[in-house]
Amino acid sequence: MKARIAITLKNGVLDPQGKAISHALENYGFDNINDVRQGKIIDITFESTVASPETTLKEMCEKLLANTVIENYEILSIE
Repeated sequence: MKARIAITLKNGVLDPQGKAISHALENYGFDNINDVRQGKIIDITFESTVASPETTLKEMCEKLLANTVIENYEILSIE
């Protein structure tokens, strides 16, 4: 089985990498940028014998993959 998870900073949490990307885009002439927020995508491949893949993925996110104090996560796909 394959799964894809998106992890992003919660609204209101400062994003210095997003600011750096925004400034770099402006330096390349993209002046119409209002805001940039960066995040990460995690692809996981696991055994198809997992009884409840969505529950298992949520547990992975809560325990390790996302810092739920400052980050949101979303399971984008399970195949």
